[in-house]
Amino acid sequence: MRNEYDVVIIGGGAAGLSAALTLSRARRRVLVVDAGNPRNAPASHIHNYLGRESTPPGELLAIGRAEVTQYGGEILDGTVTAVHPRGADLPRFAVELADGTTVEARRVLVTTGLTDELPDIPGVAEHWGSRVLHCPYCHGWEVRDRPVAILATSTMAAHQALLWRQWTPDVTLLLHTAPAPTAEELAKLARRGIRVIEGEVTGYGTDGARLADGTLVPVDALVLMGRVEARVDALAPLGLKPVDFEANGLRLGTHIPSSGPGGATTVPGVYVAGNVTEPMATVIASAAAGVSTAGMLNMDLVMEDAA
Repeated sequence: MRNEYDVVIIGGGAAGLSAALTLSRARRRVLVVDAGNPRNAPASHIHNYLGRESTPPGELLAIGRAEVTQYGGEILDGTVTAVHPRGADLPRFAVELADGTTVEARRVLVTTGLTDELPDIPGVAEHWGSRVLHCPYCHGWEVRDRPVAILATSTMAAHQALLWRQWTPDVTLLLHTAPAPTAEELAKLARRGIRVIEGEVTGYGTDGARLADGTLVPVDALVLMGRVEARVDALAPLGLKPVDFEANGLRLGTHIPSSGPGGATTVPGVYVAGNVTEPMATVIASAAAGVSTAGMLNMDLVMEDAA
């Protein structure tokens, strides 16, 4: 491992590795530091990734790592604990690792992704990514025509139920802790044959969802919309903090928004790509963002070299 790099990429998922591949092919000195806890690790396969449909997440990352190193990019298994500003006239950074190592970077790209915060319901965490799901485009085909229940935690629950009805005719909306659907929503749910059941869900297992009154609702999959939090503690020394991420008027978590083209942030020389800035992005979208951000980042360095 060198001590100085053109770009240090924090996070070795689809966005980070795609950026590293692009930058390495641009003959940049690149280091990827990956903590080894990808968000999609519990999932068995990746879907809607053209050319890699149904590839296991770990296999896709292994392929990506081999491609990056083929072009001279370096990958380090480790954790970045802090990023400190070093430059005065030009952006420069000291990237500290958990093992005490510090490397210097002209630019930093953050692709650390998100952490899912799941409801505190027994069985939910244990089945996350297999029988507890969140994205129909990621998992809908795998549970097609099977009984699916929507765990209602917000006013988006009726929308979720109508969406999942595209994949299966057997959809149940468990009101749980969410407000009751409006009369208009109830009419739409009825027209699509979606059942609505009141009562708080107190457990989930292979036999289905258990309600507080003891009722068992037998379903093969439980769908929920959990909160997501950006993994960016290491950026605190830069003053770069996550902000609320909202959709349809609901606060769904936090992210680092880009404030300029190609993933630039409010801190000159620090870029973001993937779920850490676009929480709704799929794996292939995150990979594409890594490529486009790398292109903008490389041009930033080109202009600095020419100044």
